[in-house]
Amino acid sequence: MTMPLLSIRDLSVDFHADAGDFRAVDGLSFDVMRGRTVAVVGESGSGKSVTAQAILRILPKAARIASGAILFNDPAKNRPALDIVKLNPDGERMRRLRGGRMAMIFQEPMTSLSPLHTVGDQVSEALLLHDNVNRAEADERAMEVFARVGFPDPKRALVTYPFELSGGLRQRAMIAMALITKPALLIADEPTTALDVTTQAQILHLMRELQADTQMSLLLITHDLGVVANMADEVVVMYRGRVMEAGARDDIFLNPQHPYLKALLRAVPRFDMKPGERLTPIREIKSAITVARPAAGPALLKPDGPILTVEDVSKAFVLRAGWFSGRTRTIRA
Repeated sequence: MTMPLLSIRDLSVDFHADAGDFRAVDGLSFDVMRGRTVAVVGESGSGKSVTAQAILRILPKAARIASGAILFNDPAKNRPALDIVKLNPDGERMRRLRGGRMAMIFQEPMTSLSPLHTVGDQVSEALLLHDNVNRAEADERAMEVFARVGFPDPKRALVTYPFELSGGLRQRAMIAMALITKPALLIADEPTTALDVTTQAQILHLMRELQADTQMSLLLITHDLGVVANMADEVVVMYRGRVMEAGARDDIFLNPQHPYLKALLRAVPRFDMKPGERLTPIREIKSAITVARPAAGPALLKPDGPILTVEDVSKAFVLRAGWFSGRTRTIRA
């Protein structure tokens, strides 16, 4: 029987707060097989991101792993599975795993990329830390991975700063940074939430292609059931730190068993909705503004014409070829 790449067993994570301690993850167990995609899905506050932070041992100072095991069976090492919980988060062994054999893509790339360093420096730095290469070799590998993730000009990306990139290219830069060390496990925490739907589809397609090429495992953390339907092999549904239901993607979507999962599926659009059918909120939410609204108020003013008119608007970006080259090119957005 093939061993899982990652096996989480009875994992519990506690947070210490002024109001008292609370358990963010409670007895979590699931496996990630080699070359497969597992989606951890749930509402905000369900414990999804805390789970990812626990795997990489990057939990906030207020958090601690109370119990459980996180077993990592590295295919590149002929050794027994390593229990990550027993490692020192700041130790040499954990640092080699983190960013080397296990990498992560975060939700908002602009807050994860340094504005003071070029994208090339940030991507090549990961390789310099985890592999025995010099700067020239690292830059060459960086250009290769930039081309692989769809940068139109990989060489120019080496000297480009994050604020010069669109949201989609920033996310591609994050993917390049994660993949340059050829990890066995990629953790993607809401990788497309901040992107428009067109760019989101491109990024998801790219991740599927890269996974097929490298045979890496993917742990996808999301609240978007559409992303889950497109990407996942296995699904773990969480609520308040606990697993409500887990299984193959088709079973989860076509034959949900737990009442919470059924409610979750009724709350999102789907293709088989009947004419006139409305989405059902998981729970009733009343806005303070709605509650405080008086029974009768002044009638709304209705403008006679358009509120906003846009005519002949143009926007162009001037890109420099380098700091001192003097060469520029214009892109009309």
